[in-house]
Amino acid sequence: MTTTWTLPGLQLSDHTLPVPLDHADPAGPGIEVFARVIAAEGGEDRPFLVFLQGGPGSEAPRPLDAASPGWLARALRDHRVVMLDQRGTGRSTPVGPDTALPEGMGAATLREATAAQQADYLTHFRADAIVADAELMREHLGAETWSLLGQSFGGFTALRYLSAAARSVETALLTGGLPTVGPGMDDVYRTTWEGMIGRSERHWARFPGDRDRFRRLADAADAGRLRLPDGQRVGVERLRRLGHLLGASQGGERLHHLLDLDPASPAFLHDLAAALPFGGRNPLYSVIHESCWADGVATRWAADRTMPSAVHEDPTLLGGEHIHRDLFAEDPELEVWAEAADLLAEHEWPALYQESALRAARVPAAAAVYYDDAYVPREQSMATAALLPGMRTWVTSEYEHNGLRASGEGVLDHLLDLAAGRRTA
Repeated sequence: MTTTWTLPGLQLSDHTLPVPLDHADPAGPGIEVFARVIAAEGGEDRPFLVFLQGGPGSEAPRPLDAASPGWLARALRDHRVVMLDQRGTGRSTPVGPDTALPEGMGAATLREATAAQQADYLTHFRADAIVADAELMREHLGAETWSLLGQSFGGFTALRYLSAAARSVETALLTGGLPTVGPGMDDVYRTTWEGMIGRSERHWARFPGDRDRFRRLADAADAGRLRLPDGQRVGVERLRRLGHLLGASQGGERLHHLLDLDPASPAFLHDLAAALPFGGRNPLYSVIHESCWADGVATRWAADRTMPSAVHEDPTLLGGEHIHRDLFAEDPELEVWAEAADLLAEHEWPALYQESALRAARVPAAAAVYYDDAYVPREQSMATAALLPGMRTWVTSEYEHNGLRASGEGVLDHLLDLAAGRRTA
């Protein structure tokens, strides 16, 4: 199904495709995948650039005009942009407790399914399936090749693309999204925990009064007294995940402004609810988050297992994108997934990347590697970049993990020049 429409200066076409839930079983149950193709006026014949969104579990951006998101205008000067809603998100068949399941799944909805049925269903929503969906969309659009722009988890998906279908890729651009290859996810989590310790200490040094304010909140959380406006209890580990703000530009200021509010005020409680990550709107972000790093291993609650003792002992040492098992008991919207999350933590995930295929991929590529990235460590990113013969890296401390969005056209322009050989670093 295809429909077309316009925004000021833009031509848009919406495409919905049926795809197999399990690409290894094309005749089995099916779902739908949605993509929106955006072209500038006069640019309807330009080559395609598919945007692979971060997450997992978030839909592609919804442009309001050619300047939102900020990198879009730069992309449209050379390309038509394909905003792909990754399976389970947006207008693709969503993952939600009351979404109707395909026929043959043994239950009408995920809420009615057993934990084993839920877990089995959710094994089909990783980067390997997203790439297979994207290949069907590319064929539908009539493109022999297209270029990739992968942000964060979208970069992981782009790396899977280069491992599984490099011949379909014209150019690959990655921002904060070069994952480790192989069974090294525990090292990633240890590195990110140590990085968050450093970020926490720097924040408290910058805003000295914030640490005492946060400690008082943690005491209230530990005693069961910290509750959101809807009555949800916020425990210490959930509260600690406010540290994810520190991984983005101006995140420290956002955290300070939150802690500056009266903790008994409606303003504080509503802003706290809005600032906490891992909620019910995008359940995949919580339920399969750790599987993004699982290249041929089981996750076994990696963030919990690798949490340093210093963090256990001091609630003011904050977490980032670290999923903890108790989250599924604390948040009523995630409780429906608790048993499935336990099963997925023990699932032996298949490998996402083939080192030999990456070494053979002669695709022009460029990556922004953020020097002190809170979520995707520089050390592992550079080791992965070395596997790709066409990869050029730009290591920068100018931006945080959200540099693509925060820089306007800057990061994308730099990467396009780098991949094309117009820059050397």
